[in-house]
Amino acid sequence: MGLPSCLGSSTFQTLKLTTIPIPFKPLVSRTLTLNLLLYRHNCSQRPPFPFQARARAPSAPDVQASPVANSNDKVVKPQWKAAINFKWIRDNKAVVANNIKNRNSNANLELILELYERVSNLQKEVERLRGERNIVASKMKGKMEPSERQKLIEEGKNLKEGVMNLEEDLLRLTDELQQEAQCIPNMTHPDVPIGGEDYLFDFDAAAEVSGSKFYYLKNEAVMLEMALINWTLSEVMKRGFTPLTTPEIVRSSVVEKCGFQPRGSNTQVYSIEGSDQCLIGTAEIPVGGIHMDSILAESLLPLKYVAFSHCFRTEAGAAGTATRGLYRVHQFSKVEMFIICQPEDSNSYHEELIGIEEDLFSSLGLHFKFRLISMSRG
Repeated sequence: MGLPSCLGSSTFQTLKLTTIPIPFKPLVSRTLTLNLLLYRHNCSQRPPFPFQARARAPSAPDVQASPVANSNDKVVKPQWKAAINFKWIRDNKAVVANNIKNRNSNANLELILELYERVSNLQKEVERLRGERNIVASKMKGKMEPSERQKLIEEGKNLKEGVMNLEEDLLRLTDELQQEAQCIPNMTHPDVPIGGEDYLFDFDAAAEVSGSKFYYLKNEAVMLEMALINWTLSEVMKRGFTPLTTPEIVRSSVVEKCGFQPRGSNTQVYSIEGSDQCLIGTAEIPVGGIHMDSILAESLLPLKYVAFSHCFRTEAGAAGTATRGLYRVHQFSKVEMFIICQPEDSNSYHEELIGIEEDLFSSLGLHFKFRLISMSRG
């Protein structure tokens, strides 16, 4: 079970954290987009919301609905809604517009402010009609001629229908406003440099040196990777795991014994031509071979290892826009947890590994979404 330390995506600009003294609650308080891949458990989805560099988002709610509009103008409720301070956005239009430009966002600020104005006016009209309806209801409590009462009944009925129609329009506009506004990126701290990913990564130079899907880490990205590796090793060692660094070239027979096919047509393994050796795709392989052909005393079990290594994978057939950046690269760093135990204890130790991974994610303030994949036979 592995926890790669490689950074994912290319959405953050710096690694510093801070708060911004502006009048709204923070929606996001951390800054890094970490593409933490859990080997063997297919938990390789990026966190649902990228943590942006020293960023804060307006969050005090003025409007709470949050649907998605499709081409047929039908409203579909999304799984998540942002609490957005539209008044703050309106009052700080220039700042928000500049942030949208600097973050290369496609948010339509003019449309958002127009929708907000329409929603606000419609809310006022709904409140006005409700007030008139309350006045009519109060008048009907007193004594009056039947004709006068009938007139008030009709007036109240018309006001009720008017309120219902306006409320439908209000809900539709509110939904549209919410969906458009959720395209606005988090506000970036003024000290964050404006620019692309060149400050932290260099894909172009790596492509010249090594080919596509390689990269250089630079500046804070290097320090972050080293820190993540060291922190992860330290945390897992507290759970009784022995730390290892491993060979990154192993014999093909060891790869095969771990269930991989180094010479297969669809292999993800780099084989060294003219030898019986391969580059490892995960530290699981050399750790799995550490006690190869040995007989272990039952009293020694379980053996718990946490290993750091570089990993190499061909990623055959992985080309496409969805694999740009630090995703499905040919080389990355990973921390792997590995337990040797009795077969009947396998399930319980598997749950232990999952629990450790969840604790690590939680400690970083990241959402942990676990999916166990049962691989079919045949």
